[in-house]
Amino acid sequence: MSAFHLLSETMKRRVYDMGWSKFTDIQEKAIPVIINTENDVILSAGTASGKTEAAFLPIFSKVEKEAGQSLKVLYISPLKALINNQYERLTDMTRGTYISVHRWHGDISAAKKKKFSSRPSGVLQITPESIESLFINRTSLLHTLFQDIDFIVVDEIHSFLDSERGAHLRSLLSRMNNYMKKKPRIIGLSATVDNYPLVKKWVNHETPENVDIIESPRGNKALLYNLMHFQINEDKKIPMDLFRDIRFLTRDQKSLIFCNRRGHVEEFTVMLNRLARKENIEDPYLAHHSSIDKKEREFVEKKMQETNMPRSVVSTSSLELGIDIGSIDIVIQIDNTFSVSSLKQRLGRSGRKQGTDQILQLYTTVNDSLLHSLSVMELVREKWVEPAQGYPLPYDILFHQIVSICKETNGLSLPSLKDRIYHIGIFKLFERERVIELINHMQEKGILELIPGTNEIIVGLEGENLLRGKEFYSMFMTTEEYQVISGSQKVGMIDKSPFLNIGDNFILAGKLWTIVDIHDSGSKVFVEKAQDGIPPKYFSGGGKVHKVIAEKMQEILCSNEKITYVDDKALSALKEMRIPYHTNNIQPNERVIWKEGKYWILESYTGTNIVRTLMLMLRSRGHTIHTPDELGRIRISGKVDFLEELKILKEIEWTHETLLEVLNEDEKFKSKYIEYLPTQIQKELQIVRDVEIEGTIEYLTEFKFRAI
Repeated sequence: MSAFHLLSETMKRRVYDMGWSKFTDIQEKAIPVIINTENDVILSAGTASGKTEAAFLPIFSKVEKEAGQSLKVLYISPLKALINNQYERLTDMTRGTYISVHRWHGDISAAKKKKFSSRPSGVLQITPESIESLFINRTSLLHTLFQDIDFIVVDEIHSFLDSERGAHLRSLLSRMNNYMKKKPRIIGLSATVDNYPLVKKWVNHETPENVDIIESPRGNKALLYNLMHFQINEDKKIPMDLFRDIRFLTRDQKSLIFCNRRGHVEEFTVMLNRLARKENIEDPYLAHHSSIDKKEREFVEKKMQETNMPRSVVSTSSLELGIDIGSIDIVIQIDNTFSVSSLKQRLGRSGRKQGTDQILQLYTTVNDSLLHSLSVMELVREKWVEPAQGYPLPYDILFHQIVSICKETNGLSLPSLKDRIYHIGIFKLFERERVIELINHMQEKGILELIPGTNEIIVGLEGENLLRGKEFYSMFMTTEEYQVISGSQKVGMIDKSPFLNIGDNFILAGKLWTIVDIHDSGSKVFVEKAQDGIPPKYFSGGGKVHKVIAEKMQEILCSNEKITYVDDKALSALKEMRIPYHTNNIQPNERVIWKEGKYWILESYTGTNIVRTLMLMLRSRGHTIHTPDELGRIRISGKVDFLEELKILKEIEWTHETLLEVLNEDEKFKSKYIEYLPTQIQKELQIVRDVEIEGTIEYLTEFKFRAI
């Protein structure tokens, strides 16, 4: 029986009304599994492959008879903007049925939430943070809301797997089971996911074998790609030729231009619009990033959806996930992404129209970025992607969830609290002694309080202070920011800085502003339009580099192969980088220590955690180590036999304590709640995230090292 004939009559009519002539590959594969089994399902397919319909057409077919009386489907998204996009899509799919679609996040009015709460039904779209808010603020509604849910759909599931948000969401999903009549099926959607055993365990901790993985080939769309190199000058300014080339390339196309930093988004938007105005075209480039006001971002998204004219949006990763901005002709990436997964997500935004190909234009501005970009692009060509790693030892999430559970239950006994903790899959393997240590520590610090007589644990005064903060519901770490206001319009946010003064000019939301007043007490900056300005400085950290990406970099340096998709400037820069490797006949299985003036420099070309562990090992030996750069170069000054030192490192019986003793404060792992944990648990979190002794010894053993 075909996938179409498995759908309910109502959904068949909707497919007919929507004018579909056939299903996509992922839809043909997914519909029978969702209809005919009770398994959890992960759908892995490229963007614009119809994953949403592949999940919801069979889901709606199964729940439509009861969806008018109770909430049957929970749709969880990492972004409110994605919820708003998918709301229209799901509403269109359910037109003419009794299935209603509802949204629940910070921008939805209290009146709409109250109306839904009085009679939950159909589909509820929500973020993890809003689920947390339900547990804290609407405990009395939880049974009514959750009891009849049959399906939980997690969109962009890959974005949760390795993050604190994912550990938080996984805990919330387990806690929801306390209010459900039966365990719902989880359907995960992703365009880039790997390490399926881990994914299965994340979805279903108890019976991961009951999770079906449904993959679809990436389709027959060709990927057209090119890289151009524009070396930044000594003044570190981006060459005008780069802006001119982007303007020429995008003049007649609808494009999405990715930058790695918010400041670069602002700079590129202003400079490209200046070039367009010389052609009497008014501001065809729009800016989009997390520090731009929500209304402005929504305006940009709407503008891009509605236009078929040549228009471009310059963005950070804020548009990397599946927010609908209409069909895109070309994706542009400025300098390297840290991961293959990120680049694949970004290039997948183009080629959505029928009969079009995916087009990716890469630009690099420094040699290191050129090498990194080539490595990532080569791995995209090889169809490799970083395997999911998970969020190890989530004690910081456990701290947060203990506060939440105590608030949800209005207090409970220690045995009951421990029982709840160990019924949450991600906490099951925690050592009992460590959990008791954490609970005792929280009592000592006033986060929790033990009521004499009843022996119930409730939220203490310090815990109440945390709960009252508007940031409690999220796992994000945030910097202190000023809200930027022009007249009555909210423009966005800029990071607080002692160097920010009245009269300063800056760029935000692709426009130029001058500061006319600063209200420190209200954290507001008042601005008016200006004629010039500089990009604001935002605090941001880099990502970790997987060892496969780093090893590919050295492979490229050692190779004689001509890379055909780059311009002459990139070829010339790569040739120059290759010269010392070719001159010295360096092989991919070797690592080189270069003598450069008073420094020895190890070009490690390995994963970030191994680089950091090597740095700590050398530092513990008394060497002055400069912070490794993005490519993992370790620099030592002074008289030292580096080769001999590396041999010695292999022979030492290293302990984590030894390495943590030489860790600088600014090198420590940061998370929102780590400072509330006992010292020993903080150390354990540091170790599992940044220290890799065994892997480092393997690295020192596997590769040959040469000093040149």
